[in-house]
Amino acid sequence: MTATIHRSALRDIDAATLYGVMRLRLQVFVVEQRAAYEDLDGRDLEPGAELLWASEGARVVSTVRILHEPDGVLRIGRVATDPGARGRGLAAELMRRAVRRCVELDPAAPIVLGAQAHLADWYARFGFVIDGPPYAEDDIPHVPMRRTA
Repeated sequence: MTATIHRSALRDIDAATLYGVMRLRLQVFVVEQRAAYEDLDGRDLEPGAELLWASEGARVVSTVRILHEPDGVLRIGRVATDPGARGRGLAAELMRRAVRRCVELDPAAPIVLGAQAHLADWYARFGFVIDGPPYAEDDIPHVPMRRTA
């Protein structure tokens, strides 16, 4: 089945789809990666926050979040793909669209993300470079990354 790509503010997503996005994030970050953290951090509700997701029928198979930071920086995060849908380029397509959307929102704004360290090379494919020392988040090694205009 071919995936369909969507983008929306949280308030405009129907309940079943939103449930699918949140369930996927829980499945990947909390269950698969065993990182007990507060995924529902309130940031999805912030002004300007947008979710992008790929669906196959009613099933959400990949997702990404865009946030506006107070300092004018745009942040991409919560990149997750269902284990059964990995290797098909869905997350890469969402990342390309998320970067393109950030550039549409503010062409001069830097775009940042916190990458799991083992994925730094994958994010580099989209123009991101490591921009600071490594750190641990939920006992998972991460690196800060930045993409400038």
